[in-house]
Amino acid sequence: MIEMTRRELLLAFPALALARRGLAQAGAPAVRVRALNHFTLAVSDVNRSRDFYQGLFGMAVQARRGSTVLLRMGNGPQFLALTPAESNPPSIVPTVGVSVENFNADAIIDALASRGIKKAAPGDPGLSGGPMKVRLSKRGAYNGGAADGTSELYVGDPDGLVIQLQDTKYCGGAGALGDVCSNPEPAPKIGLLAVKDLSHFTINVSDGARSNAFYQDVFGLPIRSRQGAALGLGVGPGVMFLMFAGGRGRGTAAPRPASINHVSMNMEKFNPDEVLKTLAGYGITARGDATGPVGPMKSYISLRMENRGGAPGGTPELYFTDPDGLLMQLQDVSYCGGAGFLGNVCEA
Repeated sequence: MIEMTRRELLLAFPALALARRGLAQAGAPAVRVRALNHFTLAVSDVNRSRDFYQGLFGMAVQARRGSTVLLRMGNGPQFLALTPAESNPPSIVPTVGVSVENFNADAIIDALASRGIKKAAPGDPGLSGGPMKVRLSKRGAYNGGAADGTSELYVGDPDGLVIQLQDTKYCGGAGALGDVCSNPEPAPKIGLLAVKDLSHFTINVSDGARSNAFYQDVFGLPIRSRQGAALGLGVGPGVMFLMFAGGRGRGTAAPRPASINHVSMNMEKFNPDEVLKTLAGYGITARGDATGPVGPMKSYISLRMENRGGAPGGTPELYFTDPDGLLMQLQDVSYCGGAGFLGNVCEA
């Protein structure tokens, strides 16, 4: 039998505490997310962008918030929000909407505290208050919310990227859960392509390994696919995922803020050649051999080869840009970022 001195026992206490914390974090996540819910584009002309996405995809206006328009994806409640960029360049707003079952803001805030995510102070900037902060906001009736406020919860990840947590029924509308979108405005005509749901976000971060560890621990995201060094972290039981690109930089330069490189939506019976023809008929022309920034209203296919987890002949991944040059991706409803022609062979 090995005996410990009192000093050795006291020195062991911090290590035991760290071990217990590590075991807790390796077990159940702080918050288990169930699905991707929405994204927002800051555009130069909301009406032009609304007409563009409605004409292409036939999206109904699900809700309105002042000058912001929410377009329904498939049968909802997932949506694409269009908001004025005003004096800023058009962009994909660095906020990722995800949903949880039985949304309870106070319980989520308490759970996040176990991972070192603190409540934002009133003077902290941004939606979440900054990296590793959480803020609960109340959206009032003046902005399409409930009379006594619709709870909206914003979490800043290690890079300051904002994760908005809402109920699985959240549609961006009224009601305590933001789930009242009872008067959708149909698109003027049927769209050329029928988008069904969100597929994934590809996000530029300062340290991909750190982001992967954070999202796996806090939100319980399993590895769904691998594309070279990049991991597709599964969101919910289906095919949705998040992918973080970026390594720890060298030198003294400050890391760039996190940004969303592109958002992917999915559709049934995906045929890349037919989709390109449809896009061309809508005025979205082939990028061809051009290099540099893609520019507005362009399309192209990138073949993801075996060295990046694709099919032997390449998994076709289809991209297009909207009138502001914002990059979108379209894939099959079975696409999970993995192998096979449709990218639908995945780990989880």
